[in-house]
Amino acid sequence: MAAAQDRLNPLDQLIRAVGALPEGERPWCAGVVVAAGRGEEVLVEEAFGWAVRYAAYDEATDRGVELPLEQWVPMRTGQSAGQDAGPGRDRGQDTVFDLASLTKLFTTIVAMRCAERGGIDLDGRVAAYAPEFTAAAEHGITVRQLLTHTSGLLPELPLYDYDGHEQRLARLRAEPPATAPGTARRYSDLNFLLLQRVLERVTGRSLAHLVRDGITRPLGMTATRYRPPRAWLPRIAATEDQRRPWAKLDRGMLRGVVHDENAHALGGVAGHAGLFSTAADLTLLCRALLGGGPPVLRPESVDLMLAAPGLGFEIDQPWFMGELAGRGAAGHTGFTGTSLVLDRATSSYLVLLANTVHPRRRPADSAPRAAAGTALARALRPGTPGL
Repeated sequence: MAAAQDRLNPLDQLIRAVGALPEGERPWCAGVVVAAGRGEEVLVEEAFGWAVRYAAYDEATDRGVELPLEQWVPMRTGQSAGQDAGPGRDRGQDTVFDLASLTKLFTTIVAMRCAERGGIDLDGRVAAYAPEFTAAAEHGITVRQLLTHTSGLLPELPLYDYDGHEQRLARLRAEPPATAPGTARRYSDLNFLLLQRVLERVTGRSLAHLVRDGITRPLGMTATRYRPPRAWLPRIAATEDQRRPWAKLDRGMLRGVVHDENAHALGGVAGHAGLFSTAADLTLLCRALLGGGPPVLRPESVDLMLAAPGLGFEIDQPWFMGELAGRGAAGHTGFTGTSLVLDRATSSYLVLLANTVHPRRRPADSAPRAAAGTALARALRPGTPGL
């Protein structure tokens, strides 16, 4: 693997450039942490740029309002704190990120664990487990359709515009699919909000507890949770100066609270968004799913999740995986700038966590993610020169 690590230098250089574009250009992100590995070997674990740089966004100048330099907070990993890489090191200095839609992967794993134990049938109807979801019952939506985004539900609803938790859930329960379930794929946060309610009804426990007891605690993911405590605040990357018209709520600069407006409206614990984590913790999850760590699922359940068409995971998507796509790579992205890719063909993983919405959101651009995936793919391909 030494040769592979030597060839990974282009990946290191690419991520460094992503986080530190020259002044006068609009960088893709204020800062980034990248972790890549193969099997038990860490190939890259680096942090570049700033976890906190801006106090606000100035709409008039279309630029971030920078904090005094002494208040900028660097991105950090254990390596940047002078520690050795690897699962045994102290990860207490690593930058914590709002994972956004990477949360869906954890909800998926919880669902697969529940299916393994006979609590749900993947082809069972949502109405069998949560009959209060009357629209899902009327249209026969199944658990598998939620996991594969084939329920026909809209991408999202403005639940944040409703007063009170019960009114928000009432709107969700009554929302019918826009297209017939099972006929087309349409990515939707609503799928995972329904799935959350199914899992909570079946188990009698909150999703936060199910994630903790079924995934993060067994894997030693000590920096992964919903609603991070105030003690973590110095480690957490800022997200957005959230204001209308570019955002859906007026909340100001966010740090340590969930960015997604619906997850915020639902109390910070949601099936589609809300988890916070670090690159080091996500590395532990990647290894477990690749068969190199403590198992959280049976092998056949992992196969169902990670093989086409995928359950919860996106399969072979070059727009964010680059040249890792094409051999069954599985992964996901998050709106705040996060992404994760597993390549079972080479037992490798790529975790890229950035704060692309700091100080404000921009049109989606996954070119840097794809370039990082291509750099890793080429680094692990014998005889192929790096970028």
